[in-house]
Amino acid sequence: MTTAPLPAGLGVRTRLVEEPGRLLDLLPDAQNPLCWLREGEGVVGWGEVARFTGAGASRFADADAWWRRFVAKLDVTDEVGVPGTGPLAFASFTFADDSPGSVLVVPRVVVGRRGGVCWITEFSGDGPSAVWSVSPVQPSGPIRYSDGEMTVAGYRSAVAEAARRMSRGELAKAALAHDLLAVAERPFDGRFLLAGLARRYPTCWSFAVDGLVGATPELLVRRSGGTVSARVLAGTSWLGEGGAADAEGVAQQLLASAKDRHEHALAVDSLADSLRPLCASLEVPEVPSVVELRNVSHLATDVRGTLPAESPASLLLLAEAVHPTAAVGGTPREAAVALIAELESMDRGRYAGPVGWVDAEGDGELGVALRCAQLDGRYARLYAGCGIVAESDPDTEVREAAAKLLAVREALEDEPGVDPEDGREDRG
Repeated sequence: MTTAPLPAGLGVRTRLVEEPGRLLDLLPDAQNPLCWLREGEGVVGWGEVARFTGAGASRFADADAWWRRFVAKLDVTDEVGVPGTGPLAFASFTFADDSPGSVLVVPRVVVGRRGGVCWITEFSGDGPSAVWSVSPVQPSGPIRYSDGEMTVAGYRSAVAEAARRMSRGELAKAALAHDLLAVAERPFDGRFLLAGLARRYPTCWSFAVDGLVGATPELLVRRSGGTVSARVLAGTSWLGEGGAADAEGVAQQLLASAKDRHEHALAVDSLADSLRPLCASLEVPEVPSVVELRNVSHLATDVRGTLPAESPASLLLLAEAVHPTAAVGGTPREAAVALIAELESMDRGRYAGPVGWVDAEGDGELGVALRCAQLDGRYARLYAGCGIVAESDPDTEVREAAAKLLAVREALEDEPGVDPEDGREDRG
């Protein structure tokens, strides 16, 4: 575990501001944007006051303890008092315990919008007053793609092997992923990818933390005072060339699919079993709904609970309890994680790990880092995965993963000048 030193005499102030316009347009830094947005609301940040990095099974607890110590030393003035105001850290955790790179990043400046309320949070006492200029957002030029550490052929074989083991009863489900490498003519601008994803998927949570940029439809856990909520996505169907015209039929097929309903039930049960010991009450719908995105539809269940009045778990400790869910890991959890490590033969990094933000009260939102890419100069690594059960067909899963990869590929190759927060979901 490593942390940046805390400057002495550090203060932080949150105040109301007039409507700032599109939040993505405020981000000044092409390489290190910080973002958590959905339908134009959320938080963006830039600069860095402090950072936590960690690894291992204790990374969530270590991050939580560091964050508590950090905020306890601050002189805080919060004139707004809603979730996300006051001190805030952007978070991104690795999928696997032994993978390095889990981070909390405390930005120098945060601008937020929630329910028509707009604010700015700024740190003081660590240098000159916060003045920033926004550099133009630049496309990266032509992009070349190549196989990642897990090739398409390797992925097909891994799916087949996983399904065979499940048919023998070794485990019920595992979520297997593969990667795709991209090389551009010029360095990738994280703001450009964010804009393309936010335009195409406004109902997803667009995120950027420490070079990991994506748009996830899955909320791992949200904590707001005494309430906790989560959205489980598992069971997916590709819309195909018909797009939205096929959506209603695909939704009915998903709801009628024994394979997809079984996969979804495993994920819901996994989350509920992990949350229940930390909640005073928990509501789990019996029947899933369908979430329709640009080129895929998912079975979805929204779970809600109430935390105990005494010693409620913080957001980061809730994440520790539920990660990885069966949706991105599998079930039983330990057997699935071991199978993933064996068959994928790659380090997922922070793909499929928790990503989002946490405030000084332990409230915040963490999604599952899906539909994402890790950016590094001219290079990017894209990820996609599918839930595998005994009935899974390798060719079908390869096509589903390709459809999920298309989300980031299209945004990387987008035309400049698009409106990222206009509330339209592009299905063209």
